[in-house]
Amino acid sequence: MPVGTQATVKTIGSEDLEGLGFSLILSNTYHLSLRPGGELIERFGGLHRFMAWEGAILTDSGGYQVMSLSANRTLSEEGVRFRSHLDGSELFLTPERAIEIQGQFGVDISMALDVCPPYPCTREEAVRAMDLTHRWAPRNLAAAKPGQAVFGIVQGGVHPDLRAESAATMTALPFAGFAVGGVSVGEPTEMQYPVVQQTAPLLPVEKARYLMGVGHPRDILHAVSCGIDLFDCVLPTRMARHHCLYTLQGRVNVSAARWADHEGPVDSQSVFSVVERYSAAYLRHLFKASEPLGARLATLHNLAFYARLMEEIREAIAAGTWPALIERYRHA
Repeated sequence: MPVGTQATVKTIGSEDLEGLGFSLILSNTYHLSLRPGGELIERFGGLHRFMAWEGAILTDSGGYQVMSLSANRTLSEEGVRFRSHLDGSELFLTPERAIEIQGQFGVDISMALDVCPPYPCTREEAVRAMDLTHRWAPRNLAAAKPGQAVFGIVQGGVHPDLRAESAATMTALPFAGFAVGGVSVGEPTEMQYPVVQQTAPLLPVEKARYLMGVGHPRDILHAVSCGIDLFDCVLPTRMARHHCLYTLQGRVNVSAARWADHEGPVDSQSVFSVVERYSAAYLRHLFKASEPLGARLATLHNLAFYARLMEEIREAIAAGTWPALIERYRHA
């Protein structure tokens, strides 16, 4: 899922995403409830019409902001009270309100409001976050409108016993799908992989399994091998705005001097039709001149790279060529 936090994947439009072959994107309940507001989006007929997007939409509940905006919020049994980062106004998100707002958006997948603990945190903090997430889970489900698909989120930090407990608690409830939350929050990769490897098989195979916030190509490949189906991450778009292109040889800083007069692409094995007419030298020039087109072209390239990665994953699973795919992306 490309990340469109504010109902936009930065620098590109819905037609670009459709042309790249994406059919599902992510937006954010917290940010959109502050601006432009759930009521306005509802009057427009929902988020799909508001942003002229014909695919599906998943919205994060605001649980990630419980962690990322911890300086501006107060957590209680009832919910989380935010002080808006825009104007200081108050936003009180309860599980019921988070689901109600996502219902106003008319999205295809609503995420349950949870508590995402940071890394590092103590075991006690991880337990408190997990327990509150568990107590909120039935409230999320009870607030859903008929036909509103809600995914539950497994927490537990880096602790195997807590992850097992959380998976058992959440999968006992009738969520439409399940997510592994609380990873990619600052922990090293060598701590992330065991969490994914342990938790993914504990989730029902007949429902979608979603790893939140993970997006490095090799991390995606590892998670798919564990049984994960869905991913989102800001990496391809954020890194594009910081002059970086994803290739089979790894990330490339196109602003480096080596590309100043390079007529071809940065990687002959990662050439995509949406940007193939533009040379590495031209892209470098755009960034050096602070031209917005540079970020747009880099974003299109990176999302095309990720779209190809996901397509090749699906093909490799169907064809039984998984080892060859792992080898193909070993430097990415």
